[in-house]
Amino acid sequence: MSCFFLARWSPWLVGVGIGVLVWLGFLFSNRAIGCSTAYARTGGILESFIRGKRVKDREYFKKFSPIVDWEWMLVLGVGIGSFFSAILSGQFKMEIVPVIWSNTFGRSIILRLVAALLGGVFIGFGSRLAGGCTSGHGISGSSQLALSSWLAFILFFTGGIATAMFLFNFIGGV
Repeated sequence: MSCFFLARWSPWLVGVGIGVLVWLGFLFSNRAIGCSTAYARTGGILESFIRGKRVKDREYFKKFSPIVDWEWMLVLGVGIGSFFSAILSGQFKMEIVPVIWSNTFGRSIILRLVAALLGGVFIGFGSRLAGGCTSGHGISGSSQLALSSWLAFILFFTGGIATAMFLFNFIGGV
C-alpha cells in the first residue's frame, strides 16, 4: 500500500492498470473509456435549468442525453482520485499561477485564467470535433486498433507539443 504515498508512480504499472480498466469496461459494460462526452452532457444539464426539457430537442442531445452517467462519474472519480493522490503523496498545494507559468509569462492571475479558459474551450471543441478525447481515442480506440483513433491520438500530442513550444519559446520569450 506504500505505493499510494509516492509522488510519482511507475508509468509501466499505471499503463497496465489503465489497460485492465479498459478491458473491464468492455467486459462489464461493453463501452469504451472516454471523458469528453461527460463535459458536453454537463453543459446540457446546466442548460436544462434554463430551457427545461427543450434541451433534449437539440440534435446533439438526442444522441447524447444530458444525464449523469458512468462517464460523468468517471470524470468525477478522476478528480477525486487525483486530489487524494496529491494529499497522500504530500504534493498537494493551492496554486493559481504555477511556477513554470509565472517564470515564462509573469504572475498575472487574469492572464493565467484567460489562457486556461481558452485552452479548455479549444480542447473541448477539438475533442467533440474529433469524436472523442485523448482517453477515448488514445486509450480505448487505439487499444481496439482503430486507425482513426491512432491518427487522432498522434495529432492530439503533436498539437499539444507544438502549442507548448510556441507558447513557451516564442510568446514567453518575448
